[in-house]
Amino acid sequence: MDNPHAAQAVEEWGDPVPGADRVAVVVHGRGQDPAWMREHVVSRLDVPGTAYVAPSAADGSWYPAGFMAPRAENEPMCTWGLACLHAVVEDLADKGWARNEVCLIGFSQGGCLVLEYVSRHGGDFGAVVALTAGLIGPPGTTWAGPELSDVPVLLATSDVDEWVPLSRVQETRHVLAARGADVTWRVYEGMGHEVNDDEIVLVEKLLSAVPRSAP
Repeated sequence: MDNPHAAQAVEEWGDPVPGADRVAVVVHGRGQDPAWMREHVVSRLDVPGTAYVAPSAADGSWYPAGFMAPRAENEPMCTWGLACLHAVVEDLADKGWARNEVCLIGFSQGGCLVLEYVSRHGGDFGAVVALTAGLIGPPGTTWAGPELSDVPVLLATSDVDEWVPLSRVQETRHVLAARGADVTWRVYEGMGHEVNDDEIVLVEKLLSAVPRSAP
């Protein structure tokens, strides 16, 4: 079967990809689209010189079940979602972008996809941002993968989110830190399923620390 995510448009905002200082790949959550990420995340960021690239999930969902469901319940859509994200990353590489000039930013289901991608593929990304998200898999999952030496990772979440248990985000923190990632960790008391202003400030700091290498 053909990957339905691959047939969706990839949107670009901010500075043009050629000539930008850095690129951020932004990945939306369930029931959302790139426009949601633009309104709730990108439009709130003040990081000149950044190009934003936003893939889109078929029917607004990267995979059908919850991110902690048995893996079989999310296949083949989850694998197709990861393939779509990989295609965006590889396209940037073909255009001359090194991994340390590329940031991955995801919210909710999109953040889970970003974390799972980085866990499996590694890569010296400029930053990895997962807002209200954790690694994909049912309870008892172990995640093996490459070292993530000093990759800056932001994990930020609510202590009461109804879709993303704090325990899974904590587990994700430990997995990534054990593999060498430089994890920044924030838990917001009583926050709804949203992106707050403090998270935006943290994302700005990470993006601003990723200037493009000299040609």
